[in-house]
Amino acid sequence: MTSSNDAWKHLRILSDRESLSKDERTIIDRFLQAEYQMREKKRIDHLLKMSGIKRVKRLEDFDWKFNPKIPRDKIMELMSTDWLQKTCNIVIIGPAGGGKTHIADALCVDAIMKGQQAVSISIFDLTAKLAKARSVYSLIDYYARIKVLCLDEMGYVFPTKEQADSIFQIISKRSEIGTTIVTTNLIPSQWGKIFDSVTASAILDRLGLNGQFLTFEGRSYRSKR
Repeated sequence: MTSSNDAWKHLRILSDRESLSKDERTIIDRFLQAEYQMREKKRIDHLLKMSGIKRVKRLEDFDWKFNPKIPRDKIMELMSTDWLQKTCNIVIIGPAGGGKTHIADALCVDAIMKGQQAVSISIFDLTAKLAKARSVYSLIDYYARIKVLCLDEMGYVFPTKEQADSIFQIISKRSEIGTTIVTTNLIPSQWGKIFDSVTASAILDRLGLNGQFLTFEGRSYRSKR
């Protein structure tokens, strides 16, 4: 919870706090705390609405026991660090239904709960946006500036040469300013199936910068339903 002094600073209260009586400070502190929390809730609700995440997913909701081969230790180690304060890339590789999107979305939700902008978009939806965009540059610039960007389901769509170049530009521009998460059913050596070899190599090179490649193995969670 935010301290009273922080709330006063955040809400730009100009009065000298120490000049007020104890009872006056108590009343104002309670009001400021409530006002600050309301503003933060509205901000987080807005970030969630803009994130593209259809259903909020958290790590504590994930069934680790169903697939013990999923690298839980590496994921929890990442979450235990101040991962939003440094740029990093996370590539999650595995078959359909293996929990990749759940973990990726949980990372995005963690970022949002900490007040950072995060967006999750499938490669299918991204290529559709690129195809319809009046200004491709503006779209690239938008996704390049987001604090945490998840590019979901890479490997299920074959981008055009122009779209592949735009995806590379987004990842490249983000390499020093934000965290990029990619989920894919393809191991790196297979990325030449969806991009030409030069583009695939360039994208992997950027993602490899401060990057982690996590492999998910095991049964599909969808088979539990």
